[in-house]
Amino acid sequence: MIPRQSIGAAGEKDGTLLRRGRYRVRLAAGGDDLAAAQALRGLAFLGEDGPADVDALDRRCRHVLIEDDSQRRLVACFRYLWLDDGRGIGESYSAQYYDLSRLETFAEPMLELGRFCIRPGLTDPDVLRLAWGAIAGLVDGGGAGLMFGCASFKGTDPAPYAAAFAHLRARHMAPERWRVGEKAPERVRFPSEGADARAAMKLIPPLLRTYLGMGGWVSDHAVIDRAMNTLHVFTGVEVASVPPARVRVLRSIAD
Repeated sequence: MIPRQSIGAAGEKDGTLLRRGRYRVRLAAGGDDLAAAQALRGLAFLGEDGPADVDALDRRCRHVLIEDDSQRRLVACFRYLWLDDGRGIGESYSAQYYDLSRLETFAEPMLELGRFCIRPGLTDPDVLRLAWGAIAGLVDGGGAGLMFGCASFKGTDPAPYAAAFAHLRARHMAPERWRVGEKAPERVRFPSEGADARAAMKLIPPLLRTYLGMGGWVSDHAVIDRAMNTLHVFTGVEVASVPPARVRVLRSIAD
């Protein structure tokens, strides 16, 4: 097992975590890499005319880059924050928007994942697979018991997502012991009626669908984030609850 203080340090000497075909997954190695990730995040979240997405938590997180070596460009990225147990969850990005006091009693290490984005227009499913392969390596390497973060829906109008939000409330609510409370000034509670699984799957972003496929659960409301032009939903995945078949697939990518 990799010592917890060196999570993310595994891989090749240049920080490479995974390779597949023309894609390489590696850790950011300095200011230029961080700036490239922030620029891609700005493009993905704020549009072509938007600024780079710079966040105060960036300096405390590790950043993972997915690059297309054939084109020498960054195609996806995400960041992660490692917590030794639930006592540190108040330091997370998510804690700015959600009351996570119940999760303070979580006894195992936790991994907050955030700012995941893929270059607009890129549809190669290998990119998302490689990202999850890298995450699986981080989880296994440090013995994380919980992955969590904020899953984003584009825009700040909740009306188009009514079927998805109703479905999340009906099928994927957090267990009572980890129930997430309200904190943000602008939020939208999920409707109790109108759940439609088929319609919901067309509306739920791919990253959140992946979380749900691993047994993930969500808050009972979405937060309106006008700065990022998103509606986001707190999402947690208890590692022990991930279906064995999914675990084998993720580990095969990581290996």
